[in-house]
Amino acid sequence: MKPSISVITLGVEDLGRAVAFYRDGLGLETEGIIGQEFDHGAVAFFKLQSGVRLAVWPRSSLAHDTGLPAGEPCATEITLGHNVSSKAEVDEVMREAESAGATILKPAGEIFWGGYAGYFQDPDGHVWEPAWNPAWE
Repeated sequence: MKPSISVITLGVEDLGRAVAFYRDGLGLETEGIIGQEFDHGAVAFFKLQSGVRLAVWPRSSLAHDTGLPAGEPCATEITLGHNVSSKAEVDEVMREAESAGATILKPAGEIFWGGYAGYFQDPDGHVWEPAWNPAWE
């Protein structure tokens, strides 16, 4: 298998709230909610870099499509890293997320490995880590 990720899908409780957070709060580009004419089809896609998309889809629809039982969300299962080009940009992303309704889990600061990062949760509990890594410049 050639490693390639083209869509990252987040299960959400309230699709409209998730779209508002990512589109209006964080400024991600989207065509809005599509697929509403289908049972379990309503979803929104946000353009990221290099053709990658972030999708938000109701948890109930994700459970239905996969055939898995809907379970309780667990915030420590995965984090989404958002690497930026400076410490100031990490601070900016953290402020933007908080203004959009995110919960700050760990304020941005110096990290033991020499970088700078913080953590926030979106309104559905998904954990994001804005980070600056000096080794990636």
